Amino acid sequence: MSGGSINSWRRAKYVAKVPKDFKTPTQAALKGAIQLAIGYAVGNLSSKPDRDVLMQDFSVVESVFLPSAGSNMTPAHHYPDFRLKTYAPLAFRYFRELFGIKPDDYLYSICKEPLIELSNPGASSSWFYLTSDDEFIIKTVQPKEAEFLQKLLPGYYMNLNQNPRTLLPKFYGLYCIQCGGVTIRVVVMNNVLPRAMKMHYKYDLKGSSYKRRASRKEHAKFSPTFKDLDFQDMHEGLCCDAETYSALMKTLQRDCRVLESFKIMDYSLLLGIHVLDRKTSSRESRRDSRKAQKVLYSTALESIQGTVKDPEPVADDDTLGGIPAKHRGENMLIFLGIIDILQSYRFIKKVEHSWKSLLHDGDTVSVHRPNFYADRFLKFMGSTVFKRLHPLRGTSSKRKKNSFYANKSASQELLSTQKEESEKKKAQSMDNLDVYSSSKELDLLKSTVAFKSNDEEPLDSSKHRRASSSTIALDDPLPPITTTQSNSELDVHLV
Repeated sequence: MSGGSINSWRRAKYVAKVPKDFKTPTQAALKGAIQLAIGYAVGNLSSKPDRDVLMQDFSVVESVFLPSAGSNMTPAHHYPDFRLKTYAPLAFRYFRELFGIKPDDYLYSICKEPLIELSNPGASSSWFYLTSDDEFIIKTVQPKEAEFLQKLLPGYYMNLNQNPRTLLPKFYGLYCIQCGGVTIRVVVMNNVLPRAMKMHYKYDLKGSSYKRRASRKEHAKFSPTFKDLDFQDMHEGLCCDAETYSALMKTLQRDCRVLESFKIMDYSLLLGIHVLDRKTSSRESRRDSRKAQKVLYSTALESIQGTVKDPEPVADDDTLGGIPAKHRGENMLIFLGIIDILQSYRFIKKVEHSWKSLLHDGDTVSVHRPNFYADRFLKFMGSTVFKRLHPLRGTSSKRKKNSFYANKSASQELLSTQKEESEKKKAQSMDNLDVYSSSKELDLLKSTVAFKSNDEEPLDSSKHRRASSSTIALDDPLPPITTTQSNSELDVHLV
């Protein structure tokens, strides 16, 4: 059989399988099917008893067919018939409970109102949907990514038990919907950038430089997402206080080592910046958004601070859990999280790295070995993106500076007072010396005249000794001793 005949036979076979009323589902139909599927899966799970998660629970896949007319086990709906596959339902129920998500709140967030479609700034063909209460992101993933996530679940389970405070994505569910000849796999995650807070700048940062600048098409968007080279031109060095910087870098280091152990690379840091001097959101809307929060450790500040489980919320109505930072005198709130962690360093990625290394510097391309990628990522975050505010330059040292300058001025004032007193004493001593010397010289002159006028009277040895002693007193007067004492007292005070 010729090649053309084979292709014609394959096309005929494919067409024969497709029903005559086949129609590609619309975006609205797909979004509705996703909401119905998640609602059915979570509701069906409530009938299963609570128990510990076992190793085999991570590999479980449950499948059910939901016809539009309904059945004994499924509700009727106005969407095309579709099949639902739920991956590791018991494991994901544990993850939701770990983050304090109640089943009713989870269903209310996802199913109450239509999903909000978001734009995708990356190179992937994924779709992003946001729940109306700003809590959850629903992202479509490739078959390889869904398979990798399911294999990753045991290690992910161990990591969350050791440390629920992390900047890694928080996965709440993995589903597959086959609707009208279209198969999509979706994962439910936490939302990193709250809509209630205006993001004046958004960045997707990897730590690499090759082709890491936003395109013209991206620049033309209302809310563009910039990349590494754009960040170095616009916002290099977001300054945090020493405690926040240490907590942030410690969290990033821990998360990167976890990703490296799973042979994961090509992940990004999603960074949103809100400039406090350009507030546009009303406080009422922020308050409503904060009241609607249902997830523990969901904000950026909660993800990097403390180690105690089930804490009180650390964010207030004004900050929505943003991390305070400064840049060139501007006060900012930053929101961040690590995204796109479902890329393992498999064979196709190794080939991509080798090919790009032949054309460009291999260390500048995004795809690289997991250990090298983690080290480059951390170096870029710790030296270029975030910087530490030194204590001597911060507000915490103003009191020390003021006390230092106050003590210094007091010492200078005391020193000048001591010098003035010393000069006065010295001047008085010199005046006394002049008067004393003049009186002694006059007495000596009188005694000499008297001695010459009386030649017959012999020279008295005792008078000579008194004159000699008076001469010695003139050579070593008392006032210089007072000056020396004052200088020594001044030296002792300064010490």
